[in-house]
This record gives sequence, C-alpha cells and structure tokens, in this order.
Amino acid sequence: MSGEVSAAHEAVDVKLYERLINDLEAGGARYRLIDHEPEGRTELVCALRGHDVSEAAKCLVVMVKTGKKRTRYVLAVVPGDARLDLRAVKELLEGSYVAFAGREKAEELAGSVSGTVLPFSYHPELELIADPALLRVPELYFNAARLDRSIALATDDYVRLAAPRLAPITTAS
Repeated sequence: MSGEVSAAHEAVDVKLYERLINDLEAGGARYRLIDHEPEGRTELVCALRGHDVSEAAKCLVVMVKTGKKRTRYVLAVVPGDARLDLRAVKELLEGSYVAFAGREKAEELAGSVSGTVLPFSYHPELELIADPALLRVPELYFNAARLDRSIALATDDYVRLAAPRLAPITTAS
C-alpha cells in the first residue's frame, strides 16, 4: 500500500513540477534549476544548494478557524531562517484558532509532499501569504515539488508571478 501512495505522490509531484516550470517560462521568469541529493529540511538543503538559509523560501500550510463551521488554509511563505508567527496569521485572517495543518491535508492542498511544498498556490482553498522579509534578497531558493531539485528564482519574478498577499507573519528574532 505505501508503495502505491508513494507512486501517487510522485505522479502528482511530477505534474506540479512541470506546471511550475511551464508557468515560469510563460511568465518570462529568471530562474535556475539546481540538482542535489534528496533533502527537504531547510537548513540541510540550503547547505547542498550553497546559499544562506535566509534566502530559502520556507513554505508552511496553516489552518485557521474563522467561525464555528469555517476553516481557511494558508500557505505561509517565510525566510528559511525565520519562524512563522501563528498568532500573526490568526489575527490577519481574524481567526479564533490557528494551527499547522496536518501533514495529509497540507500535502493535499500543496500538491506535493512535505519538504517539497512550493511557494505558489495552485489550490483554490490555499491562500498564499508571504512575509515581506522575503523581498530582502534578490533570489529565492526552494525545492521544486521534488526533493532532488531546487529552483533559484528572482525575487521580483516570484512576487509578480505568485502574487502573494504580503504581510508580516514572522516572529521577531
């Protein structure tokens, strides 16, 4: 059974990877592909790619209750060396409760497995919010919906193509 689930995730990830590359090409984005050993943990993959952790786009799926029967999901994108401030996300969405989404729900909404989540939302129920601190670096690095390949993308092209809601969602260091 786990082999079937893994194969299903891999098929979804390939489609998502291809969609991302097609979107970057169609949008005239400036990007580079970086092949490396399979790794999804931010600090370790940054070392493999050869850049500072602050240049990584760390992607986290968050669940926010905004009413008794209303739940919203957020794809929060923060610098790799920052911590997501769940309270800031809750306040931004005027929620009553906030938590990281469960792994299964996060992977369903993101379209890829943990460690490969893109800083782009391709799911209508996944609102994209990025911390303005991401804009401090000229290039963002992230796994490209797979553990063995990353993308270095010009930050201004990321903002133009992904069109995230920009809001401070990290804790003070």
